[in-house]
Amino acid sequence: MRHLRAALALSALLVASSAEAQPYVLSSPVEHLATIFTDLYGPTGLKVDSLATLPGEQPHSAHFNSDFQSDFSQFGTALVDQFVSLPLPSPTSGFTYQFDPSLGIFQRTTRSFGPILADRADTLGARRVSVGFAFQRFTFDSVEGLDLHTVPAVFTHDNAQLLGGREDVVTTTNAIDVLVNQTTAYLTLGVTEQFDLSIAVPFISNSVKVVSTASIQRIGTTNPLTHFFRQADGEVGEVRVFNAQGSAAGVGDVVVRMKHTLRKSPTSGLAAGVDLRIPTGDAMNLLGSGTPGIQPFAIWSGTYRQVSPHVNVGYRWNGSSILAGNPATGESGDFPDDLGYALGADLSANPRLTIAFDVIGRYTINAERLQQQEFHALDGHSTFPNIGFAVDSYNALSGSMGMKAMLADKLLLTGNILFSLDDHGVRDRVTPMLGLQYSF
Repeated sequence: MRHLRAALALSALLVASSAEAQPYVLSSPVEHLATIFTDLYGPTGLKVDSLATLPGEQPHSAHFNSDFQSDFSQFGTALVDQFVSLPLPSPTSGFTYQFDPSLGIFQRTTRSFGPILADRADTLGARRVSVGFAFQRFTFDSVEGLDLHTVPAVFTHDNAQLLGGREDVVTTTNAIDVLVNQTTAYLTLGVTEQFDLSIAVPFISNSVKVVSTASIQRIGTTNPLTHFFRQADGEVGEVRVFNAQGSAAGVGDVVVRMKHTLRKSPTSGLAAGVDLRIPTGDAMNLLGSGTPGIQPFAIWSGTYRQVSPHVNVGYRWNGSSILAGNPATGESGDFPDDLGYALGADLSANPRLTIAFDVIGRYTINAERLQQQEFHALDGHSTFPNIGFAVDSYNALSGSMGMKAMLADKLLLTGNILFSLDDHGVRDRVTPMLGLQYSF
């Protein structure tokens, strides 16, 4: 019995010690998703307490903040650039027609049902209509090859170069969960035999959560009361967990497309057009870009028996947006322009099934880009993983593979996966898509 009581007492002591070791979790209120990172480390966020006064200073707190808050604001901009650049499903119908005056009826002009996230030169046909929707789910995994659940960042003390205990830093490990559900409804009108007018309306649901574990690294001090985190029970500690999360839902940026066939032969076609992006989405909640955009494009496509190759290229100009500046202060900046392109083919496996393949690229010009760095402390030998940002251009490649199956007359079911081929930018490794399309 004596041994049993001793074991129970030891177990209780271990449980109590474990409970005391759990860091205090502080949740920061989030007003807008665009400011979630500055909210996390703003006035209600990271606060390092101090009972000791450094020479020449007044009693102080919340003084580890300058560098990191600025960097994380830029990280939010990098995320938003990806949100508003998600590839939309092609609004062009899987069924294309041309009126045959000798028979007095519309005849299908293609065997294949066409690409999925790219486009072909064929137009729908005069007085024809196509409607559809597509659902895409994005769970972003990495940024520049860095796991979004282990993003490091270092807070430095104000006026650290003055030393005197200011060499202490706060290291953080940040777990960022980003989920985007996008349902796009689209309508295409065949105005003439060579001219189509399309509209795509995305409905977006965003969820962003950031959990940051912060630790005080004593580079210039040894007294635990010089810098510490106040715990829930009033005790002092060197670790605290910060949490911020928010979600939003609504209409995204509406895209209007005009496409005109310039040349058409039995085996190939050439088309040109323009996409107009209307900033209808709530930019402060990451539902839209906050700026209009215009993208002229060109399309070449061919048909060689069952195989139909295609090439797309377009350049998008963007305006000024609060998301490219500082959402926390309302300052706007130039949203990055980009060059988009796609190369692929669709294969008519049989009259009711088409298989589509694409390589899709986007070259973003002068965007905020995250860089992994090593932070060197002022003691001359301590180092910690860190991140920084620099303005740079980059190319992001993705692969696309899917199928279009005819369920009934003029009704198509679309299934597709989009997968990353490199680590550039903020990436989702695999993005599924499911859609329906009907033409009449």
